[in-house]
Amino acid sequence: MTIYKWTPTMASSITHRITGCAMAAGTVLIAWWLIAAASGPDSYAPFVAVASSIIGQIVLFGFTWAMSFHLLTGIRHLVWDVGYGFNPKSANVVSVLIYIFSVIIAAGVFVIAHAAQLGIAL
Repeated sequence: MTIYKWTPTMASSITHRITGCAMAAGTVLIAWWLIAAASGPDSYAPFVAVASSIIGQIVLFGFTWAMSFHLLTGIRHLVWDVGYGFNPKSANVVSVLIYIFSVIIAAGVFVIAHAAQLGIAL
């Protein structure tokens, strides 16, 4: 392990695998949400209480970030499959950009969701 130098591409590859596992675990949240919504207001209220809490918001943001990161790295892999972006310098730049844009996307989703909750039209 000491012979390897950590690069952004290596870190994003590992993070891609971790976000894939996080999204698999997050499907439990989606299932809970759908079942609660289909079961009526009495079943939906506990979900809303948990999702509205600070911990719930952190988990939902993490899940949203994992989905956006995984999507962007998936697009990067499609570009690699076509044969572009294998230059180590460009691969590292794209990896850093994926981290940046995945946070921007997740934050944007949260801003839009909270604006809608507050009745603010964007």
